[in-house]
Amino acid sequence: MSLPSLRLKANSERRLKAGHLWIYSNEVDVDQTPLVALAAGDEVRVETHSGKPLGLATVNPNNLICARLHTRDVEHPLDKSLLVHRFKVALGLRDRVFSEPFYRAVYGESDLLPGLVVDRFGDYLVVQIGTPGMERMRNAIVEALIQVFKPAGILLKNDNAARAAEGLGSYVEAVHGEVPERVALIENGVRFEAPVWHGQKTGWFYDHRQNRARLAPYVAGKRVLDLYSYIGGWGVQAAAFGATEVMCVDSSAPALDLVEQNASLNGVAEKMVVLEGDVMDALRELKSAGEKFDVVIADPPAFIKKRKDIRNGEAAYRRLNEQAMRLLNRDGILVSASCSMHLAEDSLRDIVLAASRHLDRHLVVAERGFQGPDHPLHPAIPETGYIKSLICRVLPV
Repeated sequence: MSLPSLRLKANSERRLKAGHLWIYSNEVDVDQTPLVALAAGDEVRVETHSGKPLGLATVNPNNLICARLHTRDVEHPLDKSLLVHRFKVALGLRDRVFSEPFYRAVYGESDLLPGLVVDRFGDYLVVQIGTPGMERMRNAIVEALIQVFKPAGILLKNDNAARAAEGLGSYVEAVHGEVPERVALIENGVRFEAPVWHGQKTGWFYDHRQNRARLAPYVAGKRVLDLYSYIGGWGVQAAAFGATEVMCVDSSAPALDLVEQNASLNGVAEKMVVLEGDVMDALRELKSAGEKFDVVIADPPAFIKKRKDIRNGEAAYRRLNEQAMRLLNRDGILVSASCSMHLAEDSLRDIVLAASRHLDRHLVVAERGFQGPDHPLHPAIPETGYIKSLICRVLPV
């Protein structure tokens, strides 16, 4: 099969040769290979300025990131066969690390499948497609997933905002078998049900698995506050790890209903208290009421979605962590986490330090956390590493 060429400007191949997979529109020699001649989702042969092949990619000529490389072997285009191979390779890592089938099975660029995410919940797969190239391969993706994973059901959860930026529509659809409204999973020995049809993202966040496991020695016998709790990933595990009381705060009533149900699944319902409302308002109310906690967990949604949001986002993280510290007992633990790709770990560390100094507290970082091995970092693409977690001890000076 003959594919159209995408030729780069002179010396623009350096990033790709160093391992990167993205091509920016200003790197393309549009005189030789005009982007306007390509349709979103087309597969192309990427070439240096002199015509030497660099690999195959799918394109979106309307975006700054106009192409994403999926192979450096120009003899193997993106088809079901390549997808099956990629899925088997990805599964090989997860099978080494996890004893149970609950994990992110495919993580985009890190698994050489840019624009594709697959979360596994036992016999069910929840798929997010984020690029026109992968959208065009939708049927082949489903067929390859069935061949490799043999699932009972596959749900395409394609309703995130990033699709709009790629010119893709929004939909949620079961494309294989029947997928229930909520699916079961086990994380760190704790049972949950995740709302895959109507929940956030794929319904669950596997990325903080190891960081939540680190809670165990810090929460046993303690009173815990879980902010932005969603369906209880942190809070229910804290209760299962031996906390005496856990208060979960979230603005979503349906999410808090699932906190209570997930707590019941693990026999810890009597330990749980839920509080519906805006987190910052709740923090002020708890402070006014004289409430104190031994451990406060602050894992908010991304406050920094784009580079232009960095300044305001850092200020939001500062306000959150400072207010969280105000509710700690004299020798307390703050778990400060971030999923903002544009917030560096050093910046988060500086934020919690500044908050502690403003309150005249002594803070040390006891543990640092990252995302788990089912979200492997592509070392040439720092955007694939987005999770940060700091377990901080906060003391009087």
